[in-house]
Amino acid sequence: MASAILRFFDLKNKNTDLKTELMSGLTTFLTMSYILAVNPLILAAAGMDREAVFFATAVSAGLTTILMGLAVNIPVALAPGMGLNAYFVSVVLGSDGAIDYRMALGAVFISGLIFLLLTLTSIRPLLVEAFPESLKIGIGAGIGLFLIFLGFKSSGILSVVALSSAEANQTLSNWSVQAGALENVSVTLGLLGLVLLGIGAVLRWNVSILLTIMALTVLSIILGETQLPSLSSALLPAFGTEHVGALDLQGILELGILSVVFTFTFVELFDSFGTLVATLRKAGIKKEDEKRVIGKAMVVDAIGIGLGAFLGTSTVTAYIESASGIASGGRSGLSAVFTGILFLISLLASGLILLVPASATAPVLIFVGMLMLTSVARLDYSKPQHWIPAVLTIVTMPFTFNIANGISLGVVSYVLLSIPAGEVKKIHWLLWSVFALILIRFSLGGFH
Repeated sequence: MASAILRFFDLKNKNTDLKTELMSGLTTFLTMSYILAVNPLILAAAGMDREAVFFATAVSAGLTTILMGLAVNIPVALAPGMGLNAYFVSVVLGSDGAIDYRMALGAVFISGLIFLLLTLTSIRPLLVEAFPESLKIGIGAGIGLFLIFLGFKSSGILSVVALSSAEANQTLSNWSVQAGALENVSVTLGLLGLVLLGIGAVLRWNVSILLTIMALTVLSIILGETQLPSLSSALLPAFGTEHVGALDLQGILELGILSVVFTFTFVELFDSFGTLVATLRKAGIKKEDEKRVIGKAMVVDAIGIGLGAFLGTSTVTAYIESASGIASGGRSGLSAVFTGILFLISLLASGLILLVPASATAPVLIFVGMLMLTSVARLDYSKPQHWIPAVLTIVTMPFTFNIANGISLGVVSYVLLSIPAGEVKKIHWLLWSVFALILIRFSLGGFH
């Protein structure tokens, strides 16, 4: 059995082993498991049942992640995307009752079909060829900086504080970022986690990420930040299925809400593309294999969108948190398969799975983000037309809290700067098409 697994996932040629892959899958799951708690909370605002959303989240993440591991053999996990779920809710709440969650699920399903069509016609894989190396570097580093901000925010090391209306009128924003208080248990654990991960990096311990998550979870329980659930509640299965097949295709088509479908498709495209480019390079995928692997991965991603909508959740997409498992040594699809199995098992023990606090996973996000930022060393700083778009991509992602915005601004600036640099002929035809779509998107809604 073990030898068959080794051959199927090609572990020897990928310089990994069974134990490392399983540990990587567990690390990725623990880092991603917050979505099991957060997604039901967010989608409940659109009138959806929390237990049913939990079921859809766990099953869609489990099945699509297993499919990614088996079909593409890469350590990338999928789940309903953060940001896309918030947009899903905004579509429902901002329609004055014209659109309910069933129609929004229909819009997600249609965007998944469009996504699949673009993939099967080889348009999406062409993006790998169309995007210049500088933008690819910027995408990876930008997502890294985005992860760092998320980690600082979720640990409390940085706190986002809303300003009063009077203060907001005197500033350029209605919120400010402040340093967290050291007496806060979450802040202390977050900083301790960074120290432990730093020591693990110096000593080159691949298991340091998983050990750090486990140690911080135990400390969180001891210090009273995390409460142990009762055995009965911890093992209570979550099998709410009332949203399965509830999507309303006819309703959304009758309304003709093309802008909703377009936005879902646009953000899905760049979120998944950016995540795959960033994670696969960290996973050791060779440059000559990148186009082929991303093309196959995008098919799975498109299938996941449709499956998630059918089960009753917002857009399923490749997760950047997969980088945590990759950083701990994951190199094959076995890591993803194990992550997917754990998502399915979570249905049987939701209380225990959700026990891992944000303070235990936040330092991992920060550490992985720092690893991804190291790619900026490969930028060619002798050519402003290359490094300026890359830097704009990097800083726009966390500052606008949106991966797609960063990629969009990077593409626009790259095309515009290529004109005075005399490199217009080097721009791929598909990048010109993306440039035009981005201008249309910005004209409709700016950075929103």
